Amino acid sequence: MRKQPTSRMCFVCGRQNPVGLKLEFYEDPAANQVRADFIIPDKYQGYPGVAHGGIVSTILDEISGRAAMMEEAGSRLLVTLRMTVRFRRPTPTKTSLRAVGWVERTSGIGAKVAGEIRLPDGAVTASCTSLLVEPPDEFKETWKEERPYWKVEEG
Repeated sequence: MRKQPTSRMCFVCGRQNPVGLKLEFYEDPAANQVRADFIIPDKYQGYPGVAHGGIVSTILDEISGRAAMMEEAGSRLLVTLRMTVRFRRPTPTKTSLRAVGWVERTSGIGAKVAGEIRLPDGAVTASCTSLLVEPPDEFKETWKEERPYWKVEEG
């Protein structure tokens, strides 16, 4: 599996974000998916032992969006226009979890993507479907400053 790049300050993947999740994402071409294995610490709980729904949604947004990057080899910048999250059961903290994202279809203006968070036994705690589109030109301009730091970090 190939490791995807990360940025400096992204809340989900940023290596330099002191409060970030620091997730690492890997492409599984055989399954046509992107995966991340992680543990949500208690500091991101909503209720004792349960991850906050905002954190769960954030991870789903990232994993599903990264699936579209796999198809474009990371060269096409897309942002979330709409995301629907379904919370199926509580997502526990301090538990090994796996996020999986995939593309349902692409078009000239964007992509429809989906993602899940799974427990070690494969049970799904939350899922999403999202519509991604190209951002406005002014957003693309601000991204140019960060582009040199968007890279695969080893370790």
